[in-house]
Amino acid sequence: MIIITGITGGIGNYLFNAFFREGENIIGTYHINKPEGEQYKNCLQLDITNNEEVEAFVKRVTPQSEKITLINCAGISYNSFAHKSNVDEWANVINVNLNGTFYLVRALLPIMREQNFGRIINLSSIVAQTGVLGTSAYAASKAGLNGMIKSIALENAQKSITINNINLGYFKVGMINTVPQELQEKIKSKIAFNEFGDPKNILNTIQYIRETEYLTGTCIDLNGGMV
Repeated sequence: MIIITGITGGIGNYLFNAFFREGENIIGTYHINKPEGEQYKNCLQLDITNNEEVEAFVKRVTPQSEKITLINCAGISYNSFAHKSNVDEWANVINVNLNGTFYLVRALLPIMREQNFGRIINLSSIVAQTGVLGTSAYAASKAGLNGMIKSIALENAQKSITINNINLGYFKVGMINTVPQELQEKIKSKIAFNEFGDPKNILNTIQYIRETEYLTGTCIDLNGGMV
């Protein structure tokens, strides 16, 4: 079974529909507004920052949970120079992107350990590696994911559970649509392919991780050779 968080976001929605078309047993989560369409009938509302809600969600899906792949797409961003930032907004990004991801991983691990199988895939970001003006909260939350998986990988490898991150560059879906066109062109100039990525490459990378049992505790850079 595949669980995807954040299906109202561009990447999460793309992945959900791709796996749905392939006939996978899939459950999606959304925070506020449920997407419209028959394919979303198994999608559930979930505030991943609320640990009680997360645990209730896991109990609800447990009866159909076999060979789980968890794909953590849910995330938010907050743009502000550090010296001008609102500390509550800053903390909220950490709470959603890092704490919320951990709560869901933590709640699902006992099931995975009992079944001796699990695939955990987190969408991280190149921003945590390169630095981008005004993104200290977002970068910190994604860097936290990159550190978190190292310990969890060690704790669960003997149970055939893998956990990996995909450090994404810029793709033709999701947050890039909020970036001014002039800035988009500057970003493209730093990418070897000189264009934003097709999201099918994210799907292909996820499938590679799912099928590769010896890959864990790793961050895969998927950024088109961005410098």
